[in-house]
Amino acid sequence: MRNSLFRLTFWLAVCGSGAIIAGLAAFYLYLSPKLPSVESLRHVKLQTPLRVYSSDGLLIGEFGEKRRTPIRHPDIPELYTKALLAAEDDQFYSHNGVSIRGLLRAASQIVSSGHIQSGGSTITMQVARNFFLTRQQTFARKFNEILLALQIERELSKEEILELYVNVIFLGNRAYGINAAAEVYYGKPLSELSLAQLAMIAGLPKAPSTFNPIANPERALIRRNWILGRMLSLGYIDQNLYDATINEPVTASVHGIKVDYHAPYVAEMARRQAIDIYGNGAYTDGLKVYTTINSKLQERAQQAVIDGLIAYDQRKGFRGPEQHWPASFIDPSVTDVTDFNNLDLAAWQDALENLSRYGGLEPAVVVQVFEQQIRALLANGDIVDIEWEQGLRQARAFKTENARGPRPKLATNIVAVGDVVRLRPEAEGNWRFSQVPKAQAALIALNPKDGAIISMVGGFDFAQSHFNRVTQAKRQPGSNFKPFVYTTALEHGMTPASIINDAPIVFEDANLESTWRPENDGGKFYGPTRLRQALYRSRNLVSIRVLRNIGIRNAIKGMDRFGFEPALLPKDLSLALGSYALTPLEIATGYAVFANGGFKVEPYLLISMVDVNDEVIYQANPATACPQCEQMTLVEDDLELAQSETDSDGETLAAQSSEQAKTQDETTDKNEANSAATNNNLLDAELAAELASELAALGENIPATEESAETNTEPAFVAPANPAERVLSPQVAYLINSMLQDVIRKGTGTAAKSLGRNDLAGKTGTTNGPRDAWFSGYNSELAVTTWLGFDQNLMLGRREYGGSAALPIWIDYMRTALKDVAESKRPQPEGIITVRIDPKTGERANINTIGAIYESFRTENAPELLRQESIGSSESDEALPEELF
Repeated sequence: MRNSLFRLTFWLAVCGSGAIIAGLAAFYLYLSPKLPSVESLRHVKLQTPLRVYSSDGLLIGEFGEKRRTPIRHPDIPELYTKALLAAEDDQFYSHNGVSIRGLLRAASQIVSSGHIQSGGSTITMQVARNFFLTRQQTFARKFNEILLALQIERELSKEEILELYVNVIFLGNRAYGINAAAEVYYGKPLSELSLAQLAMIAGLPKAPSTFNPIANPERALIRRNWILGRMLSLGYIDQNLYDATINEPVTASVHGIKVDYHAPYVAEMARRQAIDIYGNGAYTDGLKVYTTINSKLQERAQQAVIDGLIAYDQRKGFRGPEQHWPASFIDPSVTDVTDFNNLDLAAWQDALENLSRYGGLEPAVVVQVFEQQIRALLANGDIVDIEWEQGLRQARAFKTENARGPRPKLATNIVAVGDVVRLRPEAEGNWRFSQVPKAQAALIALNPKDGAIISMVGGFDFAQSHFNRVTQAKRQPGSNFKPFVYTTALEHGMTPASIINDAPIVFEDANLESTWRPENDGGKFYGPTRLRQALYRSRNLVSIRVLRNIGIRNAIKGMDRFGFEPALLPKDLSLALGSYALTPLEIATGYAVFANGGFKVEPYLLISMVDVNDEVIYQANPATACPQCEQMTLVEDDLELAQSETDSDGETLAAQSSEQAKTQDETTDKNEANSAATNNNLLDAELAAELASELAALGENIPATEESAETNTEPAFVAPANPAERVLSPQVAYLINSMLQDVIRKGTGTAAKSLGRNDLAGKTGTTNGPRDAWFSGYNSELAVTTWLGFDQNLMLGRREYGGSAALPIWIDYMRTALKDVAESKRPQPEGIITVRIDPKTGERANINTIGAIYESFRTENAPELLRQESIGSSESDEALPEELF
């Protein structure tokens, strides 16, 4: 009986096992053909954000839903690996992808609870799930997971599996992978984290939200300490290290994207262009975008805009505190806030942490007010003193854009306890009383040779306003536009010495809303004025008459070469005064034509884009100004012509020699022929040497003789792949540059003389009100435009011109940008002559002319010589303030 029962039990067990095996086999045969190829894991493309870099390789922006920085297996800290294995899979290096003990534990949980709990997944099984499967808890998915894990273990090494795992796991707060988690939670690289911090990250994969050290620090601490205990019991760490780590506090906090240099306006523009080129895949495919931005000059540009706006804002006066926090904000029972001991500083500090920091200005709340000093609390808990000379004495109350209140005598005239103000850090830990400006400003710097954007600042602070005023704000440029009209005038036969009457004028124009009576600043009129003088003194009425003289249609027709759209420009004389709204980028593009000697270039920001394998998928090919290319063409044409003439002369001489042979004896004929050949060879050698010398002067390493080829070490000239189109003749470009240099030498831009350079040129601009202040200036290396105004088009106030509001920003930037740049002198091109003229008439000076000056002309436009020249005194023009549009 007992044997029969044993046999029955045995056969039932065999049949049951067979049934299970058969079922599993059937399940395998059914599922295995549908399994994805594990080989794809070797070529997996992790979703990695778009990263934007400066031209010198600094990270300035990162964009993408998933923050991920892939890490290679050799770079994974050993302590992190041990913490991870202790938390997730301590048998990782011994199993074949599936842990039988883990599966049995999961099965027992199902039997006891009636539903799936832990699942018993190994790291390999989690890799299979993360890459190929869903997180839906079904038996079919679990069986697929097991099959895939077994297959992964057969085809990949343990190191490859672990590397995939640590790069793909989600760890909360948009962090995917351990490198990203280190930056998000601790703001530093993984290699710099302590054991406690590594264990904290190792505890996140199980439940990123539940064990998040920011959202649930208590539960995260319990999880971390459990992992440390597991590491101790498994022998991964010793007792001393455990004891030193277990009591460390939770130090995690949210860290934003860590960049090498913060240039948000640039990064945002680069992002838009990358999406236009590549599509939305740029956010996930790990592209690197390299821009034309110089990080050092970008930093200077941003600070110059901030300093310029704060300086303007201080001239207008203190508008009062941003907020006032009354006693009830702290404690309803507190009535005497003048007693420092009654203040709940912790509550105020918490409130300060919710206020944004703009342009380096820190929010602070006044906690004590003395006679000529205040004490304020910062968001970090520091209490600082602001002395009377640190901005308090200058804090006159704002009334209007043209008026301020009297100078304060006591600190109580300015602020009270509970007032929220702004402080600006200074040297040696000091702070200065300030406020966030309401006005805005912009700066754009281009390389005029190819249009590369070197620096770009679209406002006071990107966090305050994402609106990029360089590319999006269309404002009237006022007199900043005049050089483009004057250039057309030079092309239509006018000269820098042309005389135009600066006198009142009234227009009845159907294209204008009403009768138009343009004026100069101050309402004065100056009578007959030379064109050069009218530009550097920015005479409005002269500019209008110039435009009328050349014709509006003629002026508009050529504006596209400066980057302006002719069809959009106004068809009336207000064009002469810059009535058409343009962006600072458009204005700077036009001035680049003056800076490079007459070539049209297009501004560009992206140099290249590379994929995750560092293969270039986009490369800029900008049109590049190349005066040498034109000279090379001319010299080559001369060389071809000279060679042709030499060949022709040789044929003529040969024919003459043949004719002479008929009438002269053989000996004489031979002597003459040898003499002619010798002379021709000498002429050919001299001509070739002269032309080769001209080519070498242009940078072309073409030897005239074998000896010169050996001694010439100059680098060969290489023409750009995409030469820019010439849109101004060298002569006109030279003349307008000379006139714009006088704006700085003796016109409305004389403040720029503080830079101590002789190669600067530019033009101020101020519009009616005044509402907009401009300055655009350049040398051969940089073309820079600055603008200052209100987004709401408010008045800037009296005495706020291009020369007083925008030019200081330009000077501040150029002082750094040109610090190590040698001065350049533009050569006088052929077709330009310099003669002495009478400054009153613009005519050629004679021996009796008093106060004659020198002026440059195109050869065909130079005034005729009437009498013998004599050298007279040069003109001395007094600088005048900028006019209003």
